[in-house]
Amino acid sequence: MLDQDAIDALRHQLIPEQRNLIDGRKVAATTGETRATISPIDGGILANLAESAADDVARAVASARTAYTDGRWSGRAPIERKQVMLEWANLIEKNALELAVLGARENGTEIRMAFNAEPMNAANTIRYYAEALDKIYGEIAPTAPDVLGLIHREPVGVVGAIVPWNFPLMIGTWKLAPALAVGNSVVLKPSESASLTLLRIGELALEAGLPPGVLNIVTGGGAVAGEALAMSMDVEVLTFTGSGAVGRRLLEYSARSNLKRIYLELGGKSANVIFPDADLNAAAGGTIGAIFPNSGQVCVAASRLLVQRDIFDEVLEKVTAGTQSLIVGDPLSLVNSTGAVHGPAQLQKNLNAVQDAVAAGAEVVTGGHALHGESGGTYMAPTILKGASTQSDLFRDEIFGPVLSVHSFDTEEEALHLANGTVYGLAGAVWTKDLSRAHRMIRGMHTGMVQVNRAAPVDVTSPLGGVKQSGNGYDKSLHAVDKFTNLKTAWLKI
Repeated sequence: MLDQDAIDALRHQLIPEQRNLIDGRKVAATTGETRATISPIDGGILANLAESAADDVARAVASARTAYTDGRWSGRAPIERKQVMLEWANLIEKNALELAVLGARENGTEIRMAFNAEPMNAANTIRYYAEALDKIYGEIAPTAPDVLGLIHREPVGVVGAIVPWNFPLMIGTWKLAPALAVGNSVVLKPSESASLTLLRIGELALEAGLPPGVLNIVTGGGAVAGEALAMSMDVEVLTFTGSGAVGRRLLEYSARSNLKRIYLELGGKSANVIFPDADLNAAAGGTIGAIFPNSGQVCVAASRLLVQRDIFDEVLEKVTAGTQSLIVGDPLSLVNSTGAVHGPAQLQKNLNAVQDAVAAGAEVVTGGHALHGESGGTYMAPTILKGASTQSDLFRDEIFGPVLSVHSFDTEEEALHLANGTVYGLAGAVWTKDLSRAHRMIRGMHTGMVQVNRAAPVDVTSPLGGVKQSGNGYDKSLHAVDKFTNLKTAWLKI
């Protein structure tokens, strides 16, 4: 149970100047420069981060390579790595409130969601891979009787990871935990606007017994530090969550460097489809919960609502009423249900998307404006629009804000056509009591994940990955291990 007094005791803690974590030590950037982190809660400076140059990234990669080569982690028995990772998870859980408040101050996520989705999720993810790592076996090939074919699974070596600002701990550990579990060393570059919680769990990893150099964290801008990591000739795999534009550049950097494998999760424009036989109250509540938490800044957010025409008005009324009951404000107040937009640039992008849609004929049902208070932070009213063209940017492109576009359809075939009418293919949801229809929709939706009669978060046991321009590869589940291992076949004459 979260306690407001405990939250308030942490909300004003001063944060010292942050440094990179390289070879187990905190070190300043070689440039001597720093970058201010601005809190979306009040627009004030929260902390100063090391503004790293390419030389800093090179030092971190060299540290990771040395740690991998000398076997201080990769050479340990799986049970020993498991014990360290379990202790790491315990320390994250022990410090969960501190991490949740720190994260909310940095990216504006409402504290209830931040607590569960960030430190608690991170701890559970690390535990999952810690428990799995000594249960991952190689294979024996069915070869000729006089030959033994052994298929070994080996760590790739040095992994680079670049993670976004919306859920840095959750997404960060989706990448760190499986990569470290199988024996790799990692260089992590957090978002320049949300690095604090990842730097903190790096400290906790050392406290848990992770050897120096196995996990290195370098902060700074993507155009410099991110490019240097992607261009490194000594990084075998790069895993990234973020925008399609950056993802394309990372693929170019791979081609220009050592052809490192690039795994991309590039967002989505998920459809939420409601049929007349659904439980409409549950569907309306699920719709609200699938778009407005964290101010819509969720990769799998169901930002398009598709409703069969016969129930369109009824569903829209229910969703609108629930949306208007949301309380937007200070993310560290337990009274509020929705926190801040991450920053001024993201807020303006959201508002521009609404303005463009209205200019093209869409109608604002509710919201559509910034919430200007005395805090100085960045807040936006949860927004619903209807009547937008299915060829519009609002319908087809990811906004990454608290903006829901509502559309009607007549047939199941039309619903599928609309749901698939974007370049993205990350997630989707369907509400129906017809089991056959549910299976047809699951087959017909071009996405990596489909939820039926729910739109709630899913746990680490199932893979998350997209098709089309939502990316490639999978975070979560045992399938994530495939990104961070190589297969080696050995043929033995008997």
